[in-house]
Amino acid sequence: MDSRHRGLIVRYRSWRADLESKPATLRIFRMMVGIIGTIVVCIGIVAIPYPGPGWLIVFTGLGILASEFDWAQSVLHWVRGKYEIVMGWYLRQSLLVRGFGALFTCAVVVLTLWLLGAVGMVARWVGLDQSWLQSPLPWL
Repeated sequence: MDSRHRGLIVRYRSWRADLESKPATLRIFRMMVGIIGTIVVCIGIVAIPYPGPGWLIVFTGLGILASEFDWAQSVLHWVRGKYEIVMGWYLRQSLLVRGFGALFTCAVVVLTLWLLGAVGMVARWVGLDQSWLQSPLPWL
């Protein structure tokens, strides 16, 4: 480890010791970590079926929580292990099974975009003002 990394570690430990010496500040800090980590996990869960880094966002949120909470460290290891098992199984499947998985994912994405009103909005942009393309949810 070079001196730059050692310096960062020393500064972090000093900052952390200072934080630990102020219980009220530590409590506020831990609450903020909890709030931010939970928001990131929730965003990741919503993003899982969509193209992009849904699981990476979930793992990032759990990592944020795990920086302050022991239970989150356990949950992070458990979820990551289950993710690796499921992805390993999925990648060992035939092209047909993986194709159905991709088709199911696309169906979930289209269904949620339709429910949220995105399909109807894009349809209006291109001149397809069909009532069945509009979201069935009354508040959208």
